[in-house]
Amino acid sequence: MNIVQPHLFIPGPTNIPEPVRQAMNIPMEDMRSPEFPKFTLPIFEDLKKVFKMKDGRVFIYPSSGTGAWESAITNTLAVGDKVLMSRFGQFSLLWVDMAERLGLKVELCDEEWGTGVPLEKYADILAKDKNHEIKAVFATHNETATGVTSDIAGVRKALDAAKHPALLFVDGVSSVGSLDMRMGEWGVDCCVSGSQKGFMLPTGLGILAVSQKALDVNKSTNGRMNRCFLSWEDMIKTNDLGFFPYTPATQLLRGLRASLDLIAAEGLENVFARHHRMGAAVRAAVDAWGLKLCAKEAKWHSDTVSAILTPDGIDANIVLKTAYYRYNTSLGTGLNKVAGKVFRIGHLGALDEGMIGGVLFNVEMALLDSGVNIKAGSGTGAAAEYFRKTATRSATGVDAPKAKAA
Repeated sequence: MNIVQPHLFIPGPTNIPEPVRQAMNIPMEDMRSPEFPKFTLPIFEDLKKVFKMKDGRVFIYPSSGTGAWESAITNTLAVGDKVLMSRFGQFSLLWVDMAERLGLKVELCDEEWGTGVPLEKYADILAKDKNHEIKAVFATHNETATGVTSDIAGVRKALDAAKHPALLFVDGVSSVGSLDMRMGEWGVDCCVSGSQKGFMLPTGLGILAVSQKALDVNKSTNGRMNRCFLSWEDMIKTNDLGFFPYTPATQLLRGLRASLDLIAAEGLENVFARHHRMGAAVRAAVDAWGLKLCAKEAKWHSDTVSAILTPDGIDANIVLKTAYYRYNTSLGTGLNKVAGKVFRIGHLGALDEGMIGGVLFNVEMALLDSGVNIKAGSGTGAAAEYFRKTATRSATGVDAPKAKAA
């Protein structure tokens, strides 16, 4: 048995900080006690700060992000409604699949994997939709399968330029809490997230942020979808009092409280800056290895996950297995169209320079063992140089000592 903690660098579930783990290590509690609202009501308000919301509310479901996806659709749209979506990776693909299975008519932009939301196509389609048949526009903020981040502000600009009233839905599962999500400024109506990514928790909470516009649409009585477990109406009645319509995942909520406190203590903008540094260091290593990212252009680069292409003739699954069995390191596998072609390094959540350096060290060994022609130390060295050049003051506020001149 391996007594050493496995090195987890998949793009979720992410590493859980010790204060969050400790916060969840408590006995079961009464979720209907008169004291419970004192705990839950501030969580709803603090979550809104992470989403940067101007109005609306946040729902917390005992589910994965998929449950929040379905909640957004079934509480605002009707069977037969037309929606605009794009597909360019496994998770945008699954969202399209859900929309179709729930009876929506999808106008689909099928894009090359390694690219993102096609802003020009969206703008053209919305401008031509003079009768406003499109009821919602969907955009995957961060496509985890390919390491691609899309421009949500650009989607809002396309909607505004066309003076289009469609709702804007965003999949922020692997972005919220790690990448900048300006829900209010960008006019996002439903933003989906999950506990196991930037919130640094186990899987089990589907988090859905909803604008006032979406709440108003929900109140309409015209042809809405049937729903029960995911009903906003039931959640609102009980959430307003600090409770839930069914048994909540109390220990996960305790962890969420600790996670929100850690995010607030670091400062949301500092969280974003840290993730950018981690992502940029990994990209520096990839360049030094002479490898390529799945993301086709720099504008698509994700600061939460890098999908790295293996050279022709090298099965990425061999790299993954070598890292796992020989170096106790879990990397993200390639999914669907990129299966066997990429391995993924997740760099989101509770991570720092030393942890990134460690995974790059292990990846270098796994690549060499798998027959990839790279120079040992090239990637780790490039990342180290990047970190040194971009270093800020330490957490104590004291600069590192400078070497004395000879």
